[in-house]
Amino acid sequence: MQEHITSFNFVIFGSDGDLATRKIIPALYQRFIDGQLDVNHNLLCITRSGITKIFLKSRIAEIIGLEPSALDEFFRNVKLLDIPNNTIDDYSELRNIILSSGHLQTVYYFSVPSSAFSEICNALNESNLINERSKVVLEKPLGNNLKTSEEINNIISASFEESQIFRIDHYLGKETVQNLMVLRFANHLFERAWNAENIDNIQITVAESLGVEKRAGYYDQTGALLDMVQNHLLQLLCLVAMEPPASLDADTVRNEKLKVLKSLRPFDKDSITDSFIRGQYTRGKVKGKDVHSYLEDIEKYDSNTETFVALKVFIDNWRWKNTPFYLRTGKRMKKRYSDIVINFKQLPHSIFPNSNHSLRNKLIIRLQPDERIELVQLSKIPGPGGYRFKPISLKLDFLDSFNKRMPDAYERLIIDVLRGNQTLFMRHDELVEAWKWIESITSQIKRSKMTLYEAGSWGPGDYILNEKTTWQTK
Repeated sequence: MQEHITSFNFVIFGSDGDLATRKIIPALYQRFIDGQLDVNHNLLCITRSGITKIFLKSRIAEIIGLEPSALDEFFRNVKLLDIPNNTIDDYSELRNIILSSGHLQTVYYFSVPSSAFSEICNALNESNLINERSKVVLEKPLGNNLKTSEEINNIISASFEESQIFRIDHYLGKETVQNLMVLRFANHLFERAWNAENIDNIQITVAESLGVEKRAGYYDQTGALLDMVQNHLLQLLCLVAMEPPASLDADTVRNEKLKVLKSLRPFDKDSITDSFIRGQYTRGKVKGKDVHSYLEDIEKYDSNTETFVALKVFIDNWRWKNTPFYLRTGKRMKKRYSDIVINFKQLPHSIFPNSNHSLRNKLIIRLQPDERIELVQLSKIPGPGGYRFKPISLKLDFLDSFNKRMPDAYERLIIDVLRGNQTLFMRHDELVEAWKWIESITSQIKRSKMTLYEAGSWGPGDYILNEKTTWQTK
């Protein structure tokens, strides 16, 4: 693992796009003002729109919530290059800047559709801009099935070694996800109980109050299953379920995640009807405002794309045999939140008369908003009258406990790229196994029923999503 950041060029393709302006460039700015980018560097912003550096700075300042003048020092290292086509001639200025900089590494961030990867790689190769010190960062979607994913990987691997490829998943950069590793593997209390003998079920939820917004064209080709489950939720599942790695070396950690993916029980014709549901939002109210249906949002009234999925998943290995993992995600939910809930089993016998024996311990790992870890335990209500119980939470709230700004996930991941640490990035074989399992669902998804749910609700009636993260069935 490389511990120190060396001088670098950071090249963002698609730097005038939504992701770059909302996440990537602000993340670099925050790390710059925090002193982590205190080495010689260039931030090279590639665009096709012909925008000016002044316009880009104003846009970034508005997103961060600062006056443009506050970004002056950061923008001294920013160079804006308008490259309309991926040709060796159009890359001449980029080539001159990189080769004359003398920096030790160059990061190419592909914040563009994967259809552009081939042309960009060809132009970089023809311009002699890829060497052993180059790295490439890839944003999803990396295909829409195993075949197209492999086609994209073949394009990238023709120019970059696997050790140079960083497949980013921003959920893995969240502070509470990082703390999950510490919670499990640095605390005897939890790791000893982290198995099928003690845990009844595990629930991973990502609820979004927004609709498809500006992503209608992309989203209607993917849906909730491919947009969220194939990457974000499966990666969270791997961190929750994996065996203790021998060390924090990147490949050692990813080897354990790969074992989880290989142990996922495939869906068949029975489980696709019993343990999988998909839904699509209709008109409703979100935060008191009337919102359109999904079909109205995308202006395509025959779409059968799901905006909600719920799955009951099993991992067939020694630790988790017959322990259900419930994965669910939906758009236009009542509230935005993401969490992981570990529901522990009930005690085999209660010695307390008249107690609610259904109450149990749970560990809640809240990813967003207000990142925190919460342990729910039973406590006696003060006063006479015998033993009366109430669930009481022991909370670790990151903002309250550490009294400092919580870095965005992209900040952590970008720093890991510059340091050469691949622990939080998907390896190629992980991606392959994830797609193989997802295709056990997509190959027979027509067997599942589409259920409509009202926008602003907690989802389809068969699998109700609510703030207490219960999993209810009829």
